[in-house]
Amino acid sequence: MNTTNKFRFGYSKGDRNGIFLFCLILIVGVGINYWAFNPSLKSQGINELTKVEDSIQCLVDSLKIKQSLESQKVIYPFNPNFITDYKGYTLEMTIDQIDRLLDYRAEGQWINSKADFQKVTQVTDAWMKEYGPYFKFPEWVVESGQRKSNSKTINSLTYAEKKDLNTVTASDLMEVSGIGEALSRRIITYRDKLGGFVDILQLKDVYGLKYEVIENLKERIALKSPVKVQKKDINHISVLELSELPYFDYEQARVIVNFIKLREGVDDFEELSKIEDFPNYKLDRIQLYLEIKE
Repeated sequence: MNTTNKFRFGYSKGDRNGIFLFCLILIVGVGINYWAFNPSLKSQGINELTKVEDSIQCLVDSLKIKQSLESQKVIYPFNPNFITDYKGYTLEMTIDQIDRLLDYRAEGQWINSKADFQKVTQVTDAWMKEYGPYFKFPEWVVESGQRKSNSKTINSLTYAEKKDLNTVTASDLMEVSGIGEALSRRIITYRDKLGGFVDILQLKDVYGLKYEVIENLKERIALKSPVKVQKKDINHISVLELSELPYFDYEQARVIVNFIKLREGVDDFEELSKIEDFPNYKLDRIQLYLEIKE
């Protein structure tokens, strides 16, 4: 038997070479695969490039998230007379603009139009174009603006000569055009129920007292001694405390407090408009007793 070309265990030299070549290819393949999927074997330059790419991607992702959140931001219609520091900040007002508004309101003056707001705060035309459409004034203010162009306001008495709304008698009230015995009695009764008027705005809650008559009353009577109230934070008020304030009964107070708890607080009074049967038309008076602390 010829064993010259046989390898141990019966393999020939050709078989041996084939096995060796196969093993070599296998080793090279495993090495390439290991290098390709093992970051520790990559060069420093590749690592740095990857870090830069990751940073850029994170920035892009954060911008997308921010844009998404901004697109979801909801602005509810609001009365500009009740803009707080926080509300002004969310509306992109400057500190000076907010302070001008708060100082104006602290003097007992009211914003009754978009033109008034811009004149007082000195916000830009661009700001008014973006946020002005969300201004919501009470109906009686809107009616006032519509009628002022057709009528003149007669101020026959100076402020010093006018009587105080919180001390006038029924007889004093009946001297006002449009107020008879029934209306004068309702005003006095409502004043007693409140414990005194906090703001002349509350006359709107007297049944049968029309806007024109309120304007007539202002010509002869002013609120010289408004009741001072310690406003309560609506985000932390209890059901019982809220029900003891004007404009709410116990059931309404319970619904409002539960709504606020579920939302973990509100940032704006206009959010309460989502509550079924909430008296939105009384928001300006409600805020005489309540506030939202930052």
